[in-house]
Amino acid sequence: MNAIYSAPTSLSASLPSILEAPFQGSGRRHNINGFDLRSADVDRFNGLLTRLGRTQTPLDVDQLASAARELCDRSTHDFSPPSIRQRLRRIATVEQMVGDPQWQPANDSADAAQMIVDYARSRDDLIPDWLPKVGRLDDAIVVDTAWPRLVAEVEDYLDYVRLRSTEAQRRGCNVAGFEFSRQDWEQARFEEAVYAEHERQIRESSYLPGSVSMFRVH
Repeated sequence: MNAIYSAPTSLSASLPSILEAPFQGSGRRHNINGFDLRSADVDRFNGLLTRLGRTQTPLDVDQLASAARELCDRSTHDFSPPSIRQRLRRIATVEQMVGDPQWQPANDSADAAQMIVDYARSRDDLIPDWLPKVGRLDDAIVVDTAWPRLVAEVEDYLDYVRLRSTEAQRRGCNVAGFEFSRQDWEQARFEEAVYAEHERQIRESSYLPGSVSMFRVH
């Protein structure tokens, strides 16, 4: 359970910038590590990205193939580069959030979160997961596209998991069977904030009066 606390809500490794800027390629690249991208599949992928909030020009085959080649050139090993691995950890967090029966989404992020999970689980995605290094590039693009809609909810969920664990331990309960709703989390977070403010005031104030009378002995 504690491992989820480290799921990244900020990233240190970026996907190729070619995926964001208007593309001026030759239009001839279509192969990713021996796998041929099909225009019809890319069109369906762009439809999903649009539903998740992408506003840039739709991706094309050459653009995706060029991005994959850039990532392959960056990596000297057969496993996925850091930019993709970081986003896969985001997907794992979203998947746990979606599957947590006690967490009640507060806004429309639930639909975007479910679309990410469904795509990551699908065997009919754009790039086969088994391709070396870049088999999860499409999953990374999906989660990046949806992240602006999800980041606040994911950060709340991570804090909820932390407080649920703290409250369960404080009461001597097993976390798995501990009933703790979103409303319980909001109340616990409020109490934490009140206590933190109380401690701050203690640190910054003095118990001595502002001025001390000087007594003169005659």
